Amino acid sequence: MSIFLLSLVLVVIVAAWFNFILSGKITSLNKQITDTKAQVDKYNKINKEIAGIKKKLEILNKKIEVIKSLDLTRNAPVEFLDDMSRIVVEKQMWLTEIQENAGKYKVVGIALDNPTIAEYMTRIESSPKYDNVKLLSINQDTSVKGLNLKKFDIRFQKTNPKKQPEKVSKK
Repeated sequence: MSIFLLSLVLVVIVAAWFNFILSGKITSLNKQITDTKAQVDKYNKINKEIAGIKKKLEILNKKIEVIKSLDLTRNAPVEFLDDMSRIVVEKQMWLTEIQENAGKYKVVGIALDNPTIAEYMTRIESSPKYDNVKLLSINQDTSVKGLNLKKFDIRFQKTNPKKQPEKVSKK
């Protein structure tokens, strides 16, 4: 009986020792789980901040693109009028109406004769900024007595500008 009792005590001691070891491992693993959850929460918070920053950056990039677009087009009317003043055949024709819609232009004017209108159209066609020049109408204009003027209506469009490299500004 003493061997049986001794064996039983030994089994209880071994079981208690395994229980103690496993209990320590469980406590250690539970602590790791708690630490990992805390890190996940921390990183989720950081990810939310990053997502917010990305949204703000995207909005800023869109605003920058709009500003660039506005900067490219703000001088367009002045440049167009400058082009027209250079292209017009001086003292032989006058422009009475200019319209622009989405890069398509309508120019109405009065000229002394048909060759003047032809010269004006040739000048527009020779410009690298404009193409698809069409004469819609030429009519006799007798509004000024003693002169046989020609009223014309010309349509053309702006060519697609090739993107130029951006200038690097020195600060």
